[in-house]
Amino acid sequence: MLSQWIHDGTILLEETVADWKQAVELCARPLLDSGTITPDYVTAIITQHQKLGPYYVLAPGLAMPHARPEEGAKGMGLSLLKLKQGVSFGAGEFDPVDVIVMLAAPDSHSHIEMISALAALFSSEEDLLQLHQAKSQEEIKTIISRF
Repeated sequence: MLSQWIHDGTILLEETVADWKQAVELCARPLLDSGTITPDYVTAIITQHQKLGPYYVLAPGLAMPHARPEEGAKGMGLSLLKLKQGVSFGAGEFDPVDVIVMLAAPDSHSHIEMISALAALFSSEEDLLQLHQAKSQEEIKTIISRF
């Protein structure tokens, strides 16, 4: 299920980034390029982070930045940024973050299956550990194909 969203065109691998903002902006690129989100969506994530803190850092090393559908989500989509060297999101014990999965959905209900598949991935300690250790798109796609 997740393979339809996370694939060669939506997986990015980078050595390092300057800060959490650059990580969010990089992760957004495939969704921006495909028209799934508008630049306003990225701005909304950054603004909310500055107001509320890193609300989308879900577990050690794992972030799922997202904003409200009306803030620039034109379609459903996921993108994944894997960093070789994690970056601080200001999330305390959950830092540094090295796996960033951006979620976009145009409404509050169409992405329920997508969220369920992500929840299954994120709750599998073994698969999540493999994702943190992944060094290539092929390794990431193999992990994603299980969900």
